[in-house]
Amino acid sequence: MRRVSAATAALVGLALAATACGGGGSQAQGDTRPQVSPSAGTTGPQTPAEPAKQPITLAFAGDVHFEGHLRARLNNPRTALGPIASTLRRADFTMVNLETAITTGGTPAPAKQFVFRAPPSAITALKAAGVDAASLANNHGMDYMESGLRDSLRAIRQSRFPVLGVGRNAEEAYKPYRTTVKGNKLAVVAATQVLDDHLIQAWTATDTKGGLASAKVVDRMVQAVEEARKGSDIVVVFLHWGAELQPCPLPRQQELADRLIEAGADILVGGHAHIPLGGGFRKGAYVHYGLGNFVFYSARGQTANTGVLELTVDDGKVTKAVWRPARIVGGLPRLLTGQEARAELQRWNGLRRCTGLTARP
Repeated sequence: MRRVSAATAALVGLALAATACGGGGSQAQGDTRPQVSPSAGTTGPQTPAEPAKQPITLAFAGDVHFEGHLRARLNNPRTALGPIASTLRRADFTMVNLETAITTGGTPAPAKQFVFRAPPSAITALKAAGVDAASLANNHGMDYMESGLRDSLRAIRQSRFPVLGVGRNAEEAYKPYRTTVKGNKLAVVAATQVLDDHLIQAWTATDTKGGLASAKVVDRMVQAVEEARKGSDIVVVFLHWGAELQPCPLPRQQELADRLIEAGADILVGGHAHIPLGGGFRKGAYVHYGLGNFVFYSARGQTANTGVLELTVDDGKVTKAVWRPARIVGGLPRLLTGQEARAELQRWNGLRRCTGLTARP
């Protein structure tokens, strides 16, 4: 992660304070015995205080794959995402949806019009662009079935990069990713509410079978969020949900959002519609129903509208939400500027009208 450890800073501060307090007054000249402050006690080493929480910025973006002409960009993964990487790196924690199996082999899923796969260098590309975690829980995460899943899990293990919502069993797939960002204990859960009907059983992780975390199993999702809530300051749920090209959330999205907020989620974000949907506040949490495409070879027309969602979190609460509108050109997102950006931001704000969300907490 791109941040100085707050714990290290705290320990340095304690050391400097101890040095400043150790040179005082009544010790006789030449007496080199250490002085013990009456208030210090003699109970042994003291446990350092936890680092103070600082406000942080979390960034979220939509669907990423490396199909078609984008595959060639993985020849140089360090620049594969193009100029948008500078925006992703500015946040303290950035997450995207990796809309592809991570394999060069496997067997294509039956009766699917589109199947996506990418080599392990896709993970390298995300890391190089400043992405801190990705979700594989989507309707393309197992496009190359069980053998592709094994390859994906192997690539994830070897990369040591957090790819969520997938595992050798349900425990792994629903397990929250935990990290500390500037003193804030963050837990992230990922799952998909979108699966092809004929693939639900094959793709859903169970106690005895690998696969994806399914948000269709609502009780299991509630359990995952409740588990993530324990010991965390911020709980994020990254979901694949909604209907393609539908600009308003479905009732099942709103129902799931309410259940997961009650379970302890602070932030719910995700996508699937291939277009941006509205975002805002609901019952004390921040909800964004659709991040749109992001790095996507076939984006054009309305499916080329995209952006980066930036949330400021202070003491466990979202205090500010910023949508940075962008346009996909040649498969890559480019931030909009000037009047074009203002017009798109106004349009995006209008998408909130059908969401039941508010612009402010």
